[in-house]
Amino acid sequence: MEVFTIIALLLTGGILGFLASYFLSPASAQTKKLSAQVSESESALAQYKLDVAEHLDDSAKLLAQMNDTCQKAMQQMEKSTKLLQQATPSDIDVMPFFSKETQEQLAQTVSLRHDKSERKISEESTEAPLDYSGKSTGLFADKKQTVTNAELGN
Repeated sequence: MEVFTIIALLLTGGILGFLASYFLSPASAQTKKLSAQVSESESALAQYKLDVAEHLDDSAKLLAQMNDTCQKAMQQMEKSTKLLQQATPSDIDVMPFFSKETQEQLAQTVSLRHDKSERKISEESTEAPLDYSGKSTGLFADKKQTVTNAELGN
Protein backbone atom coordinates (compact mmCIF):
# COMPACT_ATOMS: atom_id res chain seq x y z
CA MET A 1 0.00 0.00 0.00
CA GLU A 2 2.88 2.27 0.60
CA VAL A 3 3.88 2.15 -3.03
CA PHE A 4 0.37 3.05 -4.05
CA THR A 5 0.34 6.04 -1.65
CA ILE A 6 3.74 7.21 -2.88
CA ILE A 7 2.58 7.01 -6.51
CA ALA A 8 -0.69 8.85 -5.70
CA LEU A 9 1.22 11.58 -3.79
CA LEU A 10 3.70 11.96 -6.66
CA LEU A 11 0.88 12.27 -9.22
CA THR A 12 -1.00 14.74 -7.04
CA GLY A 13 2.18 16.76 -6.43
CA GLY A 14 3.02 16.76 -10.15
CA ILE A 15 -0.43 17.94 -11.11
CA LEU A 16 -0.43 20.65 -8.43
CA GLY A 17 3.08 21.73 -9.46
CA PHE A 18 2.09 21.90 -13.10
CA LEU A 19 -1.02 23.95 -12.33
CA ALA A 20 0.91 26.28 -10.01
CA SER A 21 3.63 26.87 -12.57
CA TYR A 22 1.08 27.41 -15.31
CA PHE A 23 -1.00 30.01 -13.43
CA LEU A 24 1.68 31.68 -11.33
CA SER A 25 4.62 31.92 -13.72
CA PRO A 26 5.38 35.29 -15.45
CA ALA A 27 5.61 33.56 -18.83
CA SER A 28 1.98 32.48 -18.67
CA ALA A 29 0.83 36.02 -17.79
CA GLN A 30 2.81 37.37 -20.71
CA THR A 31 1.35 34.69 -22.97
CA LYS A 32 -2.16 35.72 -21.92
CA LYS A 33 -1.33 39.39 -22.50
CA LEU A 34 0.10 38.65 -25.95
CA SER A 35 -2.88 36.51 -26.90
CA ALA A 36 -5.21 39.36 -25.86
CA GLN A 37 -3.19 41.79 -27.99
CA VAL A 38 -3.32 39.38 -30.91
CA SER A 39 -7.10 39.08 -30.66
CA GLU A 40 -7.43 42.90 -30.43
CA SER A 41 -5.18 43.37 -33.47
CA GLU A 42 -7.14 40.80 -35.44
CA SER A 43 -10.44 42.50 -34.63
CA ALA A 44 -8.96 45.94 -35.53
CA LEU A 45 -7.65 44.53 -38.81
CA ALA A 46 -11.05 43.04 -39.61
CA GLN A 47 -12.74 46.39 -38.88
CA TYR A 48 -10.15 48.20 -41.03
CA LYS A 49 -10.79 45.80 -43.90
CA LEU A 50 -14.52 46.48 -43.61
CA ASP A 51 -13.91 50.25 -43.58
CA VAL A 52 -11.66 50.07 -46.64
CA ALA A 53 -14.17 47.90 -48.49
CA GLU A 54 -16.96 50.37 -47.66
CA HIS A 55 -14.82 53.31 -48.80
CA LEU A 56 -13.98 51.60 -52.08
CA ASP A 57 -17.64 50.79 -52.63
CA ASP A 58 -18.61 54.45 -52.04
CA SER A 59 -15.82 55.58 -54.38
CA ALA A 60 -17.04 53.22 -57.08
CA LYS A 61 -20.58 54.60 -56.74
CA LEU A 62 -19.31 58.19 -56.99
CA LEU A 63 -17.24 57.36 -60.07
CA ALA A 64 -20.25 55.73 -61.69
CA GLN A 65 -22.30 58.84 -60.93
CA MET A 66 -19.56 61.06 -62.39
CA ASN A 67 -19.47 58.87 -65.49
CA ASP A 68 -23.24 59.24 -65.94
CA THR A 69 -22.97 63.02 -65.55
CA CYS A 70 -20.14 63.17 -68.09
CA GLN A 71 -22.14 61.06 -70.54
CA LYS A 72 -25.11 63.42 -70.19
CA ALA A 73 -22.85 66.43 -70.72
CA MET A 74 -21.34 64.84 -73.82
CA GLN A 75 -24.81 64.16 -75.24
CA GLN A 76 -25.81 67.77 -74.57
CA MET A 77 -22.65 69.01 -76.31
CA GLU A 78 -23.38 66.79 -79.31
CA LYS A 79 -26.93 68.16 -79.54
CA SER A 80 -25.67 71.75 -79.32
CA THR A 81 -23.04 71.09 -81.96
CA LYS A 82 -25.61 69.59 -84.31
CA LEU A 83 -27.93 72.55 -83.80
CA LEU A 84 -25.13 75.00 -84.56
CA GLN A 85 -24.10 73.07 -87.65
CA GLN A 86 -27.68 73.02 -88.91
CA ALA A 87 -27.97 76.81 -88.65
CA THR A 88 -27.70 78.41 -92.08
CA PRO A 89 -26.28 81.89 -92.79
CA SER A 90 -29.81 83.11 -93.50
CA ASP A 91 -30.80 82.12 -89.93
CA ILE A 92 -27.92 84.17 -88.60
CA ASP A 93 -29.03 87.26 -90.57
CA VAL A 94 -32.57 86.92 -89.20
CA MET A 95 -31.36 87.33 -85.61
CA PRO A 96 -28.80 90.16 -85.40
CA PHE A 97 -26.52 90.67 -82.43
CA PHE A 98 -27.89 94.17 -81.70
CA SER A 99 -31.47 95.32 -82.10
CA LYS A 100 -32.41 97.64 -84.97
CA GLU A 101 -32.60 100.71 -82.72
CA THR A 102 -29.20 99.99 -81.19
CA GLN A 103 -27.63 99.59 -84.63
CA GLU A 104 -29.07 102.96 -85.70
CA GLN A 105 -27.73 104.66 -82.57
CA LEU A 106 -24.31 103.13 -83.10
CA ALA A 107 -24.27 104.35 -86.70
CA GLN A 108 -25.19 107.90 -85.58
CA THR A 109 -22.49 107.87 -82.89
CA VAL A 110 -19.86 106.76 -85.37
CA SER A 111 -20.88 109.42 -87.89
CA LEU A 112 -20.84 112.18 -85.21
CA ARG A 113 -17.38 111.23 -84.05
CA HIS A 114 -16.16 111.10 -87.61
CA ASP A 115 -17.52 114.63 -88.25
CA LYS A 116 -15.90 116.02 -85.06
CA SER A 117 -12.52 114.57 -85.93
CA GLU A 118 -12.69 116.16 -89.41
CA ARG A 119 -13.56 119.55 -87.86
CA LYS A 120 -10.66 119.38 -85.40
CA ILE A 121 -8.19 118.67 -88.16
CA SER A 122 -9.51 121.51 -90.32
CA GLU A 123 -9.44 124.12 -87.51
CA GLU A 124 -6.10 125.61 -86.59
CA SER A 125 -5.98 126.79 -83.02
CA THR A 126 -3.54 129.51 -82.08
CA GLU A 127 -4.87 130.12 -78.62
CA ALA A 128 -3.50 128.45 -75.49
CA PRO A 129 -5.72 125.86 -73.87
CA LEU A 130 -8.19 127.15 -71.30
CA ASP A 131 -6.41 125.56 -68.35
CA TYR A 132 -3.30 127.74 -68.94
CA SER A 133 -3.20 131.26 -67.55
CA GLY A 134 -1.92 134.13 -69.69
CA LYS A 135 -0.30 135.94 -66.75
CA SER A 136 2.52 134.70 -64.54
CA THR A 137 1.79 134.46 -60.83
CA GLY A 138 5.37 134.84 -59.70
CA LEU A 139 5.18 131.65 -57.67
CA PHE A 140 8.38 130.28 -59.07
CA ALA A 141 10.20 133.63 -59.29
CA ASP A 142 13.36 133.94 -57.22
CA LYS A 143 12.06 136.71 -54.94
CA LYS A 144 12.19 136.86 -51.18
CA GLN A 145 8.70 136.37 -49.77
CA THR A 146 7.50 137.80 -46.49
CA VAL A 147 6.23 135.29 -43.94
CA THR A 148 2.76 136.24 -42.72
CA ASN A 149 2.31 133.68 -39.99
CA ALA A 150 5.59 134.31 -38.09
CA GLU A 151 3.75 135.96 -35.17
CA LEU A 152 1.64 132.86 -34.50
CA GLY A 153 4.42 131.08 -32.58
CA ASN A 154 4.14 133.53 -29.57
